[in-house]
Amino acid sequence: MINIQKMMKQAQEVQMKLEEIHEKLKDIEVSSESGGGLVKITMTCGGDATRVDIDESLMASDKETLEDLIVAAINTANTAKDERIKEETQAALREVGLPEGMAGAMGGAGGGLPF
Repeated sequence: MINIQKMMKQAQEVQMKLEEIHEKLKDIEVSSESGGGLVKITMTCGGDATRVDIDESLMASDKETLEDLIVAAINTANTAKDERIKEETQAALREVGLPEGMAGAMGGAGGGLPF
């Protein structure tokens, strides 16, 4: 027989853990680069860009090349952010005894928290 109280307690633990993760991820930064390191982007797992570093040599290049490198670095950083969120969410759910597959069910298609 299913113990409703046990299920409710576990659901509350999961909710608290996910809130902890949400707060923790706001401060975790991920970085990426494009153009062999000529453009570097740092962003938080909350999705805020915190740093952009453009190599001085690109300042003399054409505008379109620079824009493309910036977009590529942002997209790579965003992918790294999503992967980190997924990893952190899965680890936290394992801590409260839920199977790894639950991360996707708890946090959207990417398996992380929906920011």
